[in-house]
Amino acid sequence: MSVERELATHSVEIRHIQDDMDKMMADMSDIKKSLEAINLTLSEAKGGWKTLMWVAGASSAVTSFFIGLYSFFNGR
Repeated sequence: MSVERELATHSVEIRHIQDDMDKMMADMSDIKKSLEAINLTLSEAKGGWKTLMWVAGASSAVTSFFIGLYSFFNGR
């Protein structure tokens, strides 16, 4: 095999490898964007759960206060 032919073969192989790398870089960029969106969604959900737990705790405290008042005035 001549040197020119080997160089041409390697050049084509390198071009294919470079194309594959470009596709992989584009895919990785898409994956990073998807992960950022998932992270944002999860952080919003965490805040929602904290708010829900705070409201549930506050309503439990108010309910127990009224039950205590009811029990106190009815002499039970």
